[in-house]
Amino acid sequence: MKLSERIAQVTCGQWIKGGAWCAVYMVFVLWVAWDDLASLGWLVLLPVILDMFTTHIVPWNWWKRYKPAEKDEPANPKANATLYTICSWVDAIVFALVAVYFINVYIFQNYQIPSSSLEKSLRVGDYLLVSKMSYGARVPNTPLSMPLTQHTMPQWLGGGKSYIEKPQWEYKRLRGWDKPKKGDIVVFNFPTGDTVCLKMQNPDYYTLCHYYGREVVNKRKDLFGEIVYRPVDRRENYVKRCVGEPGDSLKVVDNVVYTRSAGETEWRQEPDHEGKQLNYYVQTDGHLFSDSYLEKIGVNKDDRKKMSATVYHFPLTQQMLGEIKKNPHVTGVQTESEQEGGDVYPLGRNSWTRDNYGPVYIPKKGERLMITEENYAVYERIGQAYEKKKMMVGEEYTFEMDYYWMMGDNRHNSADSRYWGFVPEDHIVGRPVFIWLSIEKDRPWFKGHIRWNRIGMGAMR
Repeated sequence: MKLSERIAQVTCGQWIKGGAWCAVYMVFVLWVAWDDLASLGWLVLLPVILDMFTTHIVPWNWWKRYKPAEKDEPANPKANATLYTICSWVDAIVFALVAVYFINVYIFQNYQIPSSSLEKSLRVGDYLLVSKMSYGARVPNTPLSMPLTQHTMPQWLGGGKSYIEKPQWEYKRLRGWDKPKKGDIVVFNFPTGDTVCLKMQNPDYYTLCHYYGREVVNKRKDLFGEIVYRPVDRRENYVKRCVGEPGDSLKVVDNVVYTRSAGETEWRQEPDHEGKQLNYYVQTDGHLFSDSYLEKIGVNKDDRKKMSATVYHFPLTQQMLGEIKKNPHVTGVQTESEQEGGDVYPLGRNSWTRDNYGPVYIPKKGERLMITEENYAVYERIGQAYEKKKMMVGEEYTFEMDYYWMMGDNRHNSADSRYWGFVPEDHIVGRPVFIWLSIEKDRPWFKGHIRWNRIGMGAMR
């Protein structure tokens, strides 16, 4: 059939549908090509997309010719119900997988809060819609992967890696309308999640090596399991609050964060968010707190620890602390010791603690820093793992990426930058937009299992 005849047979609806998909594809290509004009070459596929919905020069829907005739239709001599049904399902599944893949990579992603590091701001059991476009979507490092999986296939599909390691593309981020700012809640790939012990993934591999020794961790597969490497976009997703931007200097003094920008001489105290919590020991006169009382003031079931007959231990916000102190049975309240937090980054190479940390400079792209014996341990991972460049004591180092400092609001129960250092810009995933579901696992279905009051809440601050 001639092209002119094919065009004459195209209905108005087909032209509208084909034109709409071509417009969507053009917008996507222009977005990708905003900072890389070479990507405009992908526009050569426009005729292919238009043909799929209109002229069908390429027989994309060849299987439809085997469709059995319906009532009041003439018999189809090529009818094959089995072939038609199988191809219909395959077509629908492939389209759905491709659509989900592109939406998940470039537009938004679902994320579940797994831990209490941001408790009171974001709670365990919150399901977030994370915008990839806010900070600019990343072109995937590992483009060949199973949609809706991070790094491992579901057990019902056999487990194992959910991605193919090759090809691996270099880091590229599409244009967004913002960058992470202090106070933002940010989803990012776990920076030290590049090397993972499959049987003991928390704490991370480097912390395990610090405490047990690298040789022990590498040899004791019965205890730690196989050791695997994960590309940036296949590392675990973490969510924390940004407290330090590129170019800032930061320090923590008695659990209070201070920053100063380049050129400033005075430290600026960063405001505490309402959800900030610290761990406290609460002494009573022997009185036992009821579950209903602790629930009323906001202490989660998993956080309730009884140290002795008269001493409790739990994280409290300032408001919760005030409520506890009003209780007539409370005889004393003491903050958890800073030494109880364990070693901080860089592991074993300073006298800092989680409560009194720094000062530390947060690298900015293009900035040069003199590497000294005193600061080498702080920045060596940047050169070795993130930028793959040689860093030498006594020489200036030029940073190739922006870096951020992330911390949890639940300060004494958060594995954050104080323990594993900087978050490189190529690890930034996106910004939580809102909570679309919130589950309270400790409550039955009809007695508060779903936290209806949190559904629809904004999650950016």
